[in-house]
Amino acid sequence: MAPPLDLDLVKTFVAVVETGSFSNAAPRIGRSQSAVSMQMQRLELAVGKQLLIRSPRAVTLSQTGEGFLTYARRLLRLSDEAWASVSRAEEAGSVRLGVPDDYAAFLLPPVLSRFAAEHPLVTVELICEPSTTLVKTIGEGRLDLAIVTRSPAQPLEVMRRERLVWVASPHHVAWEDDPLPVALFEPGCAARIHVLRALENADRAYRCTYSSASLLGLIAVVQAGLAVAGLAACSAPPSLSIIGENEGLPPLDDMEIGILRGPAPATAAVDRLNDFLRRDLSRR
Repeated sequence: MAPPLDLDLVKTFVAVVETGSFSNAAPRIGRSQSAVSMQMQRLELAVGKQLLIRSPRAVTLSQTGEGFLTYARRLLRLSDEAWASVSRAEEAGSVRLGVPDDYAAFLLPPVLSRFAAEHPLVTVELICEPSTTLVKTIGEGRLDLAIVTRSPAQPLEVMRRERLVWVASPHHVAWEDDPLPVALFEPGCAARIHVLRALENADRAYRCTYSSASLLGLIAVVQAGLAVAGLAACSAPPSLSIIGENEGLPPLDDMEIGILRGPAPATAAVDRLNDFLRRDLSRR
């Protein structure tokens, strides 16, 4: 029978893979670079196969290492869950989290990944709706938490400000049209309000070519060169160009992001996610 794997060695292996080098992995696991190298030698000796391909600039996975990585991450996740089951059993549960499409697609994934690593017994049920809908839904008690963009008249503690930018197709010059063709989110959306207010304050004539709550639909219209749009910088895809005053467009106000809590009594799981989101979003 093969001897059991040393989880410390497995953790170091995953850190090396995710950071790309022994030197980058060292501070992550609290060891010296030489200790990381020695641990990887011990792991490869234990499994009897080369897991890493070393070069002067970086470390990459061997073919065997690629397969081993899947199991390594699973082992660490199960280890975290096992410890949590005895040390943080009261956190077990689910949380209904509402979030707009653009934040769900671009801002939230790394945040939820870090939360899952720290609180493996908490299940997050994600509901994607526009902020205007989420405000109503959470007031009705159908959500535990919601990340929303503050509308101008809404009282909300601001956790984070996100830059609102103009985007356009890199292959078209829609901003040269007069009136300006603009793709907008649905009425009531903060991004729509900011865009229209900026255009009106600049006395720039415009026409709405698209209006919807769908982020993907708005991006498709802009990619086709049919309009420009205002998007949160975190949700601007690389397929679009960020434009602005050089193209004759007025500056846009920042988006203000906050967290709403539902009226139901909070569970430990809800409290943990709320605290984590507030800490994580405010420092980014």
